[in-house]
Amino acid sequence: MDSRDTSLLKIRPEIPNAKVTLLMSEEECFQNKTIRPIAKLQNNLLVEVFKHYIKKHKNVFYNLSIEKRMHYIENAIHKNMKFRNSLKGIMIGQFTIEEHRKYTSNSSAINKRMMGIVKERLKQNIQLLEFHCAS
Repeated sequence: MDSRDTSLLKIRPEIPNAKVTLLMSEEECFQNKTIRPIAKLQNNLLVEVFKHYIKKHKNVFYNLSIEKRMHYIENAIHKNMKFRNSLKGIMIGQFTIEEHRKYTSNSSAINKRMMGIVKERLKQNIQLLEFHCAS
């Protein structure tokens, strides 16, 4: 393993409840072993990128109810391909070489899992997405 891969693995947080068992599918193992720790590591960046997305789209998000904000997050990730690809890049850029090889062997299923986790992270951090004016 090269130094980049070693460094990437070293900075990833551990997620004790993201278990990997023999009964899990390859995609679920990849999700728990790779995607969840990367999503946790990249959490602040994902929130910041979404704040920028909100700003680019005229701050409409801030006038919505909580329920509609959740729907807005879903729509942004599912329907805006440019934004979705940006989020994927934030995650994939943290893969080791071996993880990237596994990813490319089943990218469609892994992308679905990855975007689901990113979407849930943003929803869980909805309070960080509040509008704050500098005074």
